[in-house]
Amino acid sequence: MEHLFTQHRRLLMSLAYQLTGSFADAEDVVQDVFLKAYDSKPQGLEQAPQAYLCKMVTNRCRDLGKSARKRRESYFGEWLPEPLPTSQDEVFEIVSRDEMLSYGTMVLLERLSPAERAVFVLREALGFEYADIAGILEKNEANCRKLYSRAKQKIGQELPLQEPSERAPSPEAEQSEWIRDFLALLRQDKVDEVLSLLAKDVVLISDGGGKASAAVRPIVGPDFVSRFLLGLMRQSRASEEGFQFKPIEINGGPGMLVLSEGRVDNVAMIQTAEGVIRRIFIVRNPDKLSLFAKLNYSS
Repeated sequence: MEHLFTQHRRLLMSLAYQLTGSFADAEDVVQDVFLKAYDSKPQGLEQAPQAYLCKMVTNRCRDLGKSARKRRESYFGEWLPEPLPTSQDEVFEIVSRDEMLSYGTMVLLERLSPAERAVFVLREALGFEYADIAGILEKNEANCRKLYSRAKQKIGQELPLQEPSERAPSPEAEQSEWIRDFLALLRQDKVDEVLSLLAKDVVLISDGGGKASAAVRPIVGPDFVSRFLLGLMRQSRASEEGFQFKPIEINGGPGMLVLSEGRVDNVAMIQTAEGVIRRIFIVRNPDKLSLFAKLNYSS
């Protein structure tokens, strides 16, 4: 069992995280699954351990999702998935970046039913064949194909967190430079240039969870989004708390870490397409920033 845990933990954590949107819940799910498997030692675990463990994790996440949906109904403001600092070795030891969807796609997964989400994650993120997905979900292949097609339709033509373009190129160093340039425009109050980098349908979503100040509803349109961002930057300049902005890789894509007096205040993820910003996600809920708070940002 210890060997199985070591061998399959990263895969199961990647699966559980993307099914729940919570790293903490994913850790609980994987631990519960291994404890249950250790106690019961089911026959399927010996015959096909990876498939059986994925099945156990998927079922546990679907059960957990029922109570999670009820909690989110009373959640204050907008709910966003818990972001992960994937550039850090500490996280790499637990999840696989190559088996993770972009943060923007993670947000869109909330549109799906539990079955659609399970099929989409297993197929799109983990690369499972439909025959294997059918075995995990105890459905036939045709049904799984329909669920995947329905999931794609619900998500629509939304783009992933980062699409290569002339303005925001794909290499990580250049992506970070692009974000630094955007921050510089905000600092310099260059309204027209900031507006030129925002798509006509740009949306900003922030998550404070009632524990940190955040916009209660999505902010839509370049005028409103630019005012919000420029207002935040003016506040940071006027504040005595000493805000710092650091580009960082989040969920495998470009992001920004904001520190206040050396402590994590929030993280932001930027989704671009054709050289303009389409979506901005800001997480301020401290419960969702625990992984970032544990890291050293002194350098």
